[in-house]
Amino acid sequence: MNQRQKGIVCIIMSSFSFALMNLFVRLSGDLPSVQKSFFRNLIAMLFALAILLKEKPTVSLDRESKRYLLYRSVFGTLGILCNFYAVDHLVLSDASLLNKMSPFFAILFGILILKEKINLFQLSSIVTAFIGVLFVVKPTGLSMDLFPAFIGLLGGICAGAAYTYVRAMGQRGVQGPFIVFFFSAFSCLVTLPYLIFHFHPMNVAQTATLLLAGLAAAGGQFGITAAYCYAPAREISVFDYSQIPFSALLGYFVFGQVPDIFSWIGYLIISSTAIAMFLYTNGYFNRKKDVKAK
Repeated sequence: MNQRQKGIVCIIMSSFSFALMNLFVRLSGDLPSVQKSFFRNLIAMLFALAILLKEKPTVSLDRESKRYLLYRSVFGTLGILCNFYAVDHLVLSDASLLNKMSPFFAILFGILILKEKINLFQLSSIVTAFIGVLFVVKPTGLSMDLFPAFIGLLGGICAGAAYTYVRAMGQRGVQGPFIVFFFSAFSCLVTLPYLIFHFHPMNVAQTATLLLAGLAAAGGQFGITAAYCYAPAREISVFDYSQIPFSALLGYFVFGQVPDIFSWIGYLIISSTAIAMFLYTNGYFNRKKDVKAK
């Protein structure tokens, strides 16, 4: 198995882990999203801490890296809270899809934050992806799911910003486990006051389910980190969208959820756009032109 194949396996496993996380979050019942977020991040923090204690890496942060680390943590925390709210109020696959808009928003934030260039194809992909989102959100003003759908989309926006800052720190040599640890610890500290003053009692089943959500989240975070260590994002990022069919299948078999026809159209548009972006960034279209020229 070559490096690219290992990366694909890792990112698909990560997507399945995040789909399981959303499932366990939904199964934990009527608990505040803040409380669910705390337990999710607590487990990830402990995993990251164990890796740091084992490897004992030398962490050196310049001024910019410290600022990026803070921004990553703020946007990441907001993204999780929004995603968990959407998971509790939408069809599981719809919530996952809206969160998976993050790669497209990462392109926009890459322009604003990292001063990256954007071409006409990437701009067209962003517009097409938004059209797909409209099929999922269905902003008629009459649907009771309109508000949680926009909260889910906001979660995707925040996740896109967070991943942009992760990329910026990666370019500066900041280690992945330290980023995961700082972000998870930050999220726990931010949500802890709410947990202290507004804690909702949990039974054994709810506690166990949230711990499982934390384990699945940790697996997802470290899986996607390993994937991007094996291969560049342009070669494997499209496989991150496998979370959508995973979530659809879990939602169907566990909750009996069946997305409507408009949601399926939205899934098709966004997934097709992601595949087109994957082919474009790997030079597939250019190779086709070269073959015709010959």
